[in-house]
Amino acid sequence: MDAVASLVVGIIRGAHGLAGKFKVESTSGEIDHFFDLTEVTLRKDGIERLSDVESIEGGHPFLIMKCTGIDTPEEASKLAGGEIVVPRDKACPLHDGEFYVEDLKNCALIYEPVSESDAKDGLKEGNPEAIVAGIVTDVLEGGAGDLLEVSVSESLLTASASGDDSAKKRRTVLVPFKKEFIGDVDISRKTMQLMHLWILE
Repeated sequence: MDAVASLVVGIIRGAHGLAGKFKVESTSGEIDHFFDLTEVTLRKDGIERLSDVESIEGGHPFLIMKCTGIDTPEEASKLAGGEIVVPRDKACPLHDGEFYVEDLKNCALIYEPVSESDAKDGLKEGNPEAIVAGIVTDVLEGGAGDLLEVSVSESLLTASASGDDSAKKRRTVLVPFKKEFIGDVDISRKTMQLMHLWILE
């Protein structure tokens, strides 16, 4: 599956001053890559516009950005809540163990039951009992770290419902994005290893 071609690097938080500048919050917490941007896509409510970057100022907690075609505080205010989208090669560089949120979305959570004897022998690859336990629909910030919003597979909902209609309606759960719960992540295959099935209950 092809990697996501463009990524959201910032959220527009409101107008700043009288010249059409607006405040931007970095989605990664990093800001250095913003100062190399010459062109960005502004996206709000499904509508996109490509704009040249006239200036970038400031730092934490907000950057101040000025783009061509946005010259009044009223125009800047209309962008509040919108996104700053750039090509992948213009986004913040990743460190080991880091992933872009857009790459994590739509990854399948794969659970592979391993018997005690197989675990001792290191056997796990190609387990015929492996199941797709859910699909990652979003990544949310939590107090103790990122949380994966997971849409639980219909087969698990049906199996656990036991005639309980309220259980069948439960579609999403939050899973901490920690090694205790999530093992190997393969972005090229859009898969994640789920360590414990009970976390989806």
